[in-house]
Amino acid sequence: MGDQFSRTELLFGSEAMQKLSSSRVAVFGIGGVGGYTVEALARSGIGELDLIDSDKVAITNLNRQIIALRSTIGRYKVDVARERILSINPDCKVNVYKTFYMPATAEQFDFTQYDYVVDAIDTVTGKIELIMQAKAAGVPIISSMGAGNKIDPTAFEVSDIYKTSVCPLARVMRNQLKKKGVKKLKVVYSKEQPITPPDEAVRALMNEEGETERRSIPASNAFVPSVAGLIIAGEVIKDLIKINKY
Repeated sequence: MGDQFSRTELLFGSEAMQKLSSSRVAVFGIGGVGGYTVEALARSGIGELDLIDSDKVAITNLNRQIIALRSTIGRYKVDVARERILSINPDCKVNVYKTFYMPATAEQFDFTQYDYVVDAIDTVTGKIELIMQAKAAGVPIISSMGAGNKIDPTAFEVSDIYKTSVCPLARVMRNQLKKKGVKKLKVVYSKEQPITPPDEAVRALMNEEGETERRSIPASNAFVPSVAGLIIAGEVIKDLIKINKY
């Protein structure tokens, strides 16, 4: 692998680096959390990455997403991330999917091909489907809980979903997964109470019935989602090479 990963190899050893090089990891959601996860996985020597996200880089992403630059606004996030990964490690195989992951699009993906799955998407329906597909395929998965409306990067913890507290998204996920018979799920979540954005952060949206509804825009920053993404990447790496499993 040359000298590129020599500092990492000093920590993990050559056998572990070979394992990482032969691993395929799918990251669903290449935003504030998932973008940093992908960055760390690429810099750790993962040999194949699947990137799944239908969004394009927007100006509002500049405050927190590692792939967001003035020069990348308007481009698909997965394409920008692919270029960045290959500029880090040209030997990495990168597969991109401009897909909004939901039950209706789940059949596009064969989860048995993956050595690990990262859930960094926002919708509960999509997250539940991801988890069920990974569990059915016997593939380890780690899921990101809520990182929006928070300002304390030290409040993140790695835990089982049924041991979480405070996080509103984790509460919803616990209830849904319990109904589906899921016994455990590794998650990264924050114990910080989310901040309520002011009234001006509420926008009008059109629902499926064509009626106007008001929905809060999640607030975020450069240092909270990035930390969540890096924690997730660390857990993936440690699990793949079987060290410090919780």
